[in-house]
Amino acid sequence: QVQLVESGGGLVQAGGSLRLSCAASGRTLSSNAMGWFRVAPGKGREFVGAIDTSGTRIDSKESAKGRFTISKDNAKSTVYLQMKSLKPEDTAVYYCAAGPTLASVGGTYPYWGRGTQVTVSS
Repeated sequence: QVQLVESGGGLVQAGGSLRLSCAASGRTLSSNAMGWFRVAPGKGREFVGAIDTSGTRIDSKESAKGRFTISKDNAKSTVYLQMKSLKPEDTAVYYCAAGPTLASVGGTYPYWGRGTQVTVSS
């Protein structure tokens, strides 16, 4: 089993920045890939970005635009999501996920954190 704990969420004004962290513990060798997903009010789960231990990344539309950057500290088994130029539509619960395969599909990841709330005020 892999346990994931997200942190860093909160309330921020539009245009601001936040950095989310996700620390993995347990059988971290099973978490070669770690990803971020979000669920906005009234919407389905959305892929935000993912990275594996080699540093290979899959970008979402937002991360490709440069607003979101995903990184990983393998020594700490921690993945980060740096978010900038935040917009009210970025308001969501952000979830960290881990699994053996780098992918943008949530179902690929067997391990999930409980999520951290990000609220962006206008």
